[in-house]
Parts: sequence; C-alpha cells; structure tokens
Amino acid sequence: MSLSAGLPVRLLLLLLLLLWSVAPQALPLLTKLGVVSESHILQVVLGCEVHEDNSTSGFWRYGYDGQDHLEFCPKTLNWSAAEPGAWATKVEWDEHKIRAKQNRDYLEKDCPEQLKQLLELGRGVLGQQGPTLVKVTRRWASTGTSLRCQALDFFPQNITMRWLKDNQPLDAKDVNPENVLPNGDETYQGWLTLAVAPGDETRFTCQVEHPGLDQPLTASWEPLQSQAMIIGIISGVTVCAIFLVGILFLILRKRKASGGTMGGYVLTDCE
Repeated sequence: MSLSAGLPVRLLLLLLLLLWSVAPQALPLLTKLGVVSESHILQVVLGCEVHEDNSTSGFWRYGYDGQDHLEFCPKTLNWSAAEPGAWATKVEWDEHKIRAKQNRDYLEKDCPEQLKQLLELGRGVLGQQGPTLVKVTRRWASTGTSLRCQALDFFPQNITMRWLKDNQPLDAKDVNPENVLPNGDETYQGWLTLAVAPGDETRFTCQVEHPGLDQPLTASWEPLQSQAMIIGIISGVTVCAIFLVGILFLILRKRKASGGTMGGYVLTDCE
C-alpha cells in the first residue's frame, strides 16, 4: 500500500511523528539501515478510522527515502517488510511481542477514542449540514410551464425532495427524478422539476428532507412583486375598458332610439 494513498478526511486521524511512541523503534531502525553521514528520510504514518457502523481500524507504517518500508499488522502482531532492506528489522521487531501488543492497543483503543473526541469537538464543522436555501422558480418554454425546486449547500449527499399538490404528495410517475451534484466545497446542490398547467403554479409546494434538518423544509413559487403589480394594472385597465365600452354602447343605443322618434314627426310649411 502506498504511503500517498488517499484516506477519508472526515473519519481519519493522522498522527505523524509521535515521538513518545515512535522514537523507541525509529532510532534502532535508523541504525539498522546504516545511516551514518548521508541524509535520509524516515517517514512514520499511523492513525485510525471510525466507520459508519462504529467499527474501527488502524494502521502503522514506516517509509524510508520515499518508499514503503515496514507495516504493522494488529491482527497478527507482526511487521510486514515492503523491501529486502527491511527484513532484518522485521525479524527483530517480531520478537518484541509486548511492544507489539502496546502498538495494537493504541491502534484499537486509544486512537479511536482520541478520534471520537476530536470529531465531537468539530461536530459543528464536520457534522451534517442541512440545505441553507430552498427555493422554487417558474420557467416558460415552448413545451409548457414548469416549476423547479432547488436545495443548496447541504452535506452529506443523501437528500429527499418531493412535490406536494394542495399539500398532498404527488405520484412518483408525475415527477422528474431529482438531480444532485457537488458544489466543489464538499457540499452538494439538488433540484427537482415538475410540469404544471398555467395558473396552477401556486398549488404546488416543494418539500425537502435531509439528515442535517430537524424538520422538513418547504418552499413554493410566489410571483415577484413587480409581476403582481403588472398583472394588477393590466386587470384594472381591462375592467376600465370593458366599463367604458359598456357606457359607449348605452349612449349609442339611446341616440339611435332618439333618432327613430324624430322620424315620426311631420314638418309643415309656415304660412
């Protein structure tokens, strides 16, 4: 296993160069390698992981001049030599079973406890984060009108988004599948779309559930104030126009009736 292999940042505690536990083994290792006047690099990587099921695992590895050298196996209490030059050290360290048991106890007990304490302290930063914003927008297209629900900046990735019509969940067949993509800052964004009939937009509500939320969030589409004002003005103008047309129709009708009555009179010449 390469020393540069990636490890989960959120569940991993890297303890580098722990002199109180590494030095007793590192110094004899340098002697075994014949380090005298030349400069060399000795790397020590040890740590542990706490998995989702609360199980733990640990690792303890040495590298020499950028290459894997020795690795400790807690199950067998033995060291594994990654190159021929590490074989002599492996044989010697395998004989020290008391030291090997101390190494195992640290990886299986002490290290996980330290990791859990650090995770508890950093829960506000590393813990679950619910969506910071849920919004619904409307879109017009040649194919019809659609609503789009967006949930932003949440972690972890698992999220549930659904549409409600008149506060009742819609059938899954009527809704397009939700899409979730990373933001690039270890958070995610998701969206859900729905085709609706014009004029029914306000009957639909988007509901979002996430482990980082105490209760579901809901959002619905609301016309912008400017749009509402425009619609109000248009409606008012339309009503006024209808009213004026009605008045004009009545005036014309009265004039026509007056003209018919005048036609019944007979005019005579004055003598």
